Amino acid sequence: MSGMVDISGKKDVRREAVAEGRIKLSDKSIGVIRNGTVKKGDALETARVAGILAVKNTPSIIPHCHPIPVQSVEMDFDMNGEEITCRCSVTATYRTGVEMEALTGVSAALLTIWDMVKYLEKDEKGQYPETAIEGIKVIRKIKEE
Repeated sequence: MSGMVDISGKKDVRREAVAEGRIKLSDKSIGVIRNGTVKKGDALETARVAGILAVKNTPSIIPHCHPIPVQSVEMDFDMNGEEITCRCSVTATYRTGVEMEALTGVSAALLTIWDMVKYLEKDEKGQYPETAIEGIKVIRKIKEE
C-alpha cells in the first residue's frame, strides 16, 4: 500500500532546491525565440510562468507530494547554441524538501518551450527528429538546521 510519508514529527526548517534541464531545438527555433517572433508569444516568459505554476501545483501532479508553503521560485534561462537550459530554484520553510517542486518547475517550463515552437520543430512527416528534453536533475539541495 502506498501513501504519503508522515512528516508530523519533523520541525520546520528553511529548505532550498535547485533543478535544471535543457531542451535541444533547431537553429530556426532558437532564432525565433531570440528575436521574440514566436507565433504564440514570448516563449521564455510563458515558460517562466508555467514553471512557477507547476511548482505551486506539484502536489496536484505528483500523488504523494505534500502541499508545501512555497516562499519563492526563481526561473532562469540560458540560451547556448541549439540548447536552452532552464534552472528553477525553490525555497520554503517546512518539514520536507522542495526537490520535487524544483524538478516539476523545470519540466513544465521546458515542455512549454517545446509547445511554443513545435510548429518549427516538426519535419515534413510531422515528427520531432531533433527536439529533445534532457538532463533534468537536482543540482543543489540545502537544508538549514
